[in-house]
Amino acid sequence: MMTRLVKRNLRNGLLFIMPWLIGFFVFQVYPIFYSLYLSTAEYSGFGGAKFIGLSNFVELFSRDPTFFVSLKNTLFYTFWAVPVGIVAAIVLALAMNQKVREVAVYRAILYLPSILPAFALMFVWILFTNPQFGLLNRLFNILGLPFVDWIGDARFTKPSLVILAQYGAGGPALIFLAALRSIPRELYESAEIDSAGVFRKFFGITLPMITPIILYQMIMGLSAGFNIFTQAYLLTGGARGGTVGAQNSLYFYVLYIYKNAFQYSRMGYAASLSMVLFMISVLIAFIVFRWGRDWVHYEAE
Repeated sequence: MMTRLVKRNLRNGLLFIMPWLIGFFVFQVYPIFYSLYLSTAEYSGFGGAKFIGLSNFVELFSRDPTFFVSLKNTLFYTFWAVPVGIVAAIVLALAMNQKVREVAVYRAILYLPSILPAFALMFVWILFTNPQFGLLNRLFNILGLPFVDWIGDARFTKPSLVILAQYGAGGPALIFLAALRSIPRELYESAEIDSAGVFRKFFGITLPMITPIILYQMIMGLSAGFNIFTQAYLLTGGARGGTVGAQNSLYFYVLYIYKNAFQYSRMGYAASLSMVLFMISVLIAFIVFRWGRDWVHYEAE
């Protein structure tokens, strides 16, 4: 009787998760293995694929300087945008957690930019940073600060995108807000009895209690940073020219994959680039998880 019940529960459970299983294998597992196959082939997207072994990877590492440029740009952007984004999200969450009147309205205002389409934010940012009439440079002029060409100067193109990325901090801020509101009030009351100040309570109680969320946002931020595409594509007008941004400063990795696949018709080479990015992402995620053991604190521990 028990065996029949277990089999029935297993069957029903599989039926319930079948849509997810189909989607997982069709849209996750199959593309990975198909990309692995294409990375060993010469394929234009039409006709059949010609097996060439590891030639794509040999060219990638030994004869393609653009690969290293795009990888450098992507790593630079990611390792600046992720920590800045986490700090911005925590600050917004702390602001959302204040006991003030109409706090729900303030939360909505702070969250709203994160749901705007990326292309809309990009066009607003282009106008905002315009060298001739942009509001940002007008503000710099009023404050007596030097003129900055946020789009045309290679020194500022990637930092400008790091700043732009903080418009999406409202989403992570809501997750941090939930973590803040789950911290037991008794911990703060005990700290107040010991005459702990604001900063001591933050670094001694708040920050350690939200470290699991910090780790989660770090992993999600790394994933988003490695896949940056829309901003650079729009800012460079579709990246149709030889250089992408000032001195190729906006030549990001996924944009390079796109150009090889759909502009140069080198699907096999684009697949080899994708596999390298996949391996780099897995390696960095593994390092971050191992590093997280030293500073992430869970309630059960």
